[in-house]
Amino acid sequence: MIADRLLTGISQLVSTAGIGAARGAAMGELEIITDAAIAIVDDQVAWVGPRTEWHGSATTEQHLGNRAVLPGLVDPHTHAVWAGDRLADFEARVSGVPYEAILAGGGGIRSTVRHTAAASAEQLLALAAPRIDALMRSGATTIEVKSGYGFTHEAEIVSLGVIAALATSSPVGIEATLLIHVPPANAAERVDYLAMVTHELIPEAARRGLARSVDIFIEQEAFNLAEAAAVFAAARASALSIKAHVDQFHAIGGLDLAVEQGALSVDHLEASGPAQIAALARGKSVAVILPGVTLHLGLPAAPARAIIEAGAAVAVGTDLNPGSSPLFSTQQAMALAVRLNRLTPAEAVTAGTANAAAALGRGDIGRIRSGTRADLLVLDSADWRDLPYTLGASPIGKLFIGGHEVSL
Repeated sequence: MIADRLLTGISQLVSTAGIGAARGAAMGELEIITDAAIAIVDDQVAWVGPRTEWHGSATTEQHLGNRAVLPGLVDPHTHAVWAGDRLADFEARVSGVPYEAILAGGGGIRSTVRHTAAASAEQLLALAAPRIDALMRSGATTIEVKSGYGFTHEAEIVSLGVIAALATSSPVGIEATLLIHVPPANAAERVDYLAMVTHELIPEAARRGLARSVDIFIEQEAFNLAEAAAVFAAARASALSIKAHVDQFHAIGGLDLAVEQGALSVDHLEASGPAQIAALARGKSVAVILPGVTLHLGLPAAPARAIIEAGAAVAVGTDLNPGSSPLFSTQQAMALAVRLNRLTPAEAVTAGTANAAAALGRGDIGRIRSGTRADLLVLDSADWRDLPYTLGASPIGKLFIGGHEVSL
């Protein structure tokens, strides 16, 4: 074999065993090769194994300085496109003001909707680009970005266009998701709004290739089960995958519905209990936990330990957004998942790579093996455990996306 590039000087090459989403105990099963080498052809891994077993040649060879190498991180849940801020909300909340009072005063998510709808595409792109850069510097090589702060048909299409622009301007892979986030404040407008979403917005997003998935927030203060089912049906009719925000504050049946409907992922789960965990174990949806929300809002941590022990698959994301998780580091989300959600270090690696990729319906990223995209994270350390261990600083020395080193 003649490779374009051969990477050597790898103290530990670490990747999750198996294929697809790792479930239950398999989340802790890592394949670790010491003194490893990686051969890259075009943008893919062509060969991986012990350095002494490589017998090919390479156009270039790069020694990584005896550092640990893992798959590039996958962030399966962000809201990186928004305008305005929620600083007044933050100050009020930590002072004890109830969220309902914040909403009544014009704050909360609807304030972000107002600011985002009022911003131009150019303004939104200028705001979102450095957020994506921050996630990339934290080790993310693929990032899901949701719309959802536009609210109206026109503003949502603008937001999705901004996400498409991010995909062309950033070296990271961007996965676009159309999020049906909040219903109209006027209950009488809900029927017309849902009709617009299902008959106009979702089909247009699909027709123009602006989204791969549709997500919906199912909650007492958001959308109900019947509305979510209609959105799921519209997504399937447009050949889009489905995802759902569920059980963030109340378990109202959204998780069960999404799992039954074959959702790629169900996200949040802070209010999930034994019945919801059992549903996850029966289904195939990936449970995406968001520890930044637990840290920032003080919510109970999603029961990831119980979900894994039930035999289901867990992924971890930042939920980067202005209101509930201003977390700009995918690596820190993994580290918090160990502390707050009781994942082991090995499970955290799987949650931030292979399972996060599965939550996006992707099998070509999240692992290091022949045929996967050469998205690689090189630590400043010889020991892979520094990735979920480190707090407050970046343990990442180099990042390769599609086989090319990017500037951090």
